Amino acid sequence: MFKILNGVRILDLTTVVLGPFSTQILGDFGAEVVKIENLDGDMMRAVRPGKSDEMGAGFINCNRNKDCVAINLKADRGKEIFYRLVEKADAVVHNMRNKTAINLGIGYQDLKALKADIVYCGAQGFGERGPNSDVPAYDDIIQAASGLSYLNSDEQGQPRYLPTIVADKVSGLQLALAVMGGLINKIRTGEGCYIESPMFEGLVAFLMAEQLAGHSYIPSTGNTGYDRLTAPYRRPYPTKDGYMAILPYSTKNWVDFFNMVERPEWANWEIVKDPIKRSENINTLYEKLFEIAPEKTTEEWVELLRHANIPHTKVNRLDDLIENDHLNEVGLFESYEHPSEGTMRQVRSHYTMQGIEQLKDNPAQQIGQSTEKILLEIGYSSAEISDLASSAVVKCK
Repeated sequence: MFKILNGVRILDLTTVVLGPFSTQILGDFGAEVVKIENLDGDMMRAVRPGKSDEMGAGFINCNRNKDCVAINLKADRGKEIFYRLVEKADAVVHNMRNKTAINLGIGYQDLKALKADIVYCGAQGFGERGPNSDVPAYDDIIQAASGLSYLNSDEQGQPRYLPTIVADKVSGLQLALAVMGGLINKIRTGEGCYIESPMFEGLVAFLMAEQLAGHSYIPSTGNTGYDRLTAPYRRPYPTKDGYMAILPYSTKNWVDFFNMVERPEWANWEIVKDPIKRSENINTLYEKLFEIAPEKTTEEWVELLRHANIPHTKVNRLDDLIENDHLNEVGLFESYEHPSEGTMRQVRSHYTMQGIEQLKDNPAQQIGQSTEKILLEIGYSSAEISDLASSAVVKCK
């Protein structure tokens, strides 16, 4: 945890992955993140594997550096607690539909009336100005709607989901940027704001940075799609004993590669030496890589390509990453003692900072683990908290 957002309090109403991934970044940056769950907890807690019912690995890996508070926001007294928390907060973050937030009495206008300078950020599935604003959305829905599953079609042309929750995590990064932008605006002007960062629009913007292609021009000069990325031979190449990525990129890379593999006649092709013609014929060159790669073992290629300074890597399995020399040297995987789950491994924040104090991370908490602490901070007595718990308004651990 870095003390770069020290003193900032964020109320986190997010669930599953998109929002928690986003607010974990803010917590890693030192913000005081108060995660507010219903009394049953975030549904991600139940996703397996896990050693205990409410602490699945996926939840743990998205919710460090947060105080977990369980409140029934549908109860009047629960809403009153939340409103008191808002009065002492800098930002509120959620990934529910805007209509749901308004119906709960926690929409932007509701909270702005309590605290004029609140930074309010929402990440619903589809932007509220469009006809799909009330459509529920999860990662698979956005992968399909955005065109990503089509881009990832198999060789028979059948769309496929990526085997990672990429829409959630890209949207989470975009949401974290939105919160930090809102906080900077608040520091600069003293005023709050409402920032919406919808998943669908966000992932389309993410993809279309390169895929808008010919439609970048009016009238269009061609179709959507970045030819290099959709080239049939853009793939990990089979070697004698495995697979690896080989990516000559610059003109020098391509010339050096073909000379290195004793195809000097190819090194002199116009489609190698002219960057524009190379872009237009990239699949032809990738096909040559596909033909040549099986001539050597993976380690032989690694040795040759390293000395030629040509971008390359062997294809790692996920399990390989745990023992990866580079990742172990930089300490990306850390072991730690979780108070309820025992010895665990986590992926630390990938950032490194100089000139910023770094503190030890706080492990993900159980449902309501910080309810009593946070309520005491905003003026509730122990007797009042006990009554709220017995009335199912809050849950304490």
